[in-house]
Amino acid sequence: MSTSAVPAYEQTLKNLLAAFNGESNASARYGAFAAKADEEGYLRVGSLFRAAARAEQIHASNHAVVIQKLGGTPAAQIEAGAVKSTVENLQAAIAGETYEVEVMYPEFIGEAETRKNAAARRTFKFAFEVEKVHAQLFARALQTIQQGAEESREELRHKATYYVCPDCGFTADKAEFDRCPVCGHLKEEFELIS
Repeated sequence: MSTSAVPAYEQTLKNLLAAFNGESNASARYGAFAAKADEEGYLRVGSLFRAAARAEQIHASNHAVVIQKLGGTPAAQIEAGAVKSTVENLQAAIAGETYEVEVMYPEFIGEAETRKNAAARRTFKFAFEVEKVHAQLFARALQTIQQGAEESREELRHKATYYVCPDCGFTADKAEFDRCPVCGHLKEEFELIS
């Protein structure tokens, strides 16, 4: 971490670096979870994990831009995460997203607002809004596996296409919008991940 940041933004920079590390690790972890879901025959869940992994890359990239503006150097220490069953991986993903939504990003957003750092607030807010969606998508997939009728579970055995906003990482399984509901990016420019 560079110590050349303006002292007023020192905590903001620390938060950005923590978020960059977390998003980078989530992307790597979700990539591994996607491979496990595919291996277990849950191809739709594999598609979801790949889309979420891409969204986390976008969050990390957005954080990196602000880190550099504050004089820091984006760096992540990728940890070898445990890959378990798809059900356990979904539970772990839900726990991680829930922590970010309920604890981490609200604190980071509040600190950035206190420091009047609009760029940090924006990147944190984008990630915060998208992580809420990820938690919902993961929860729905988990519920379908655990409690769904055979017909619903069968749906999970087929790949799906997810729509990922290239600006904020918003992730959707249906393109029922003209613009990204988080950042306003045009739907036509979304990345398609399956």
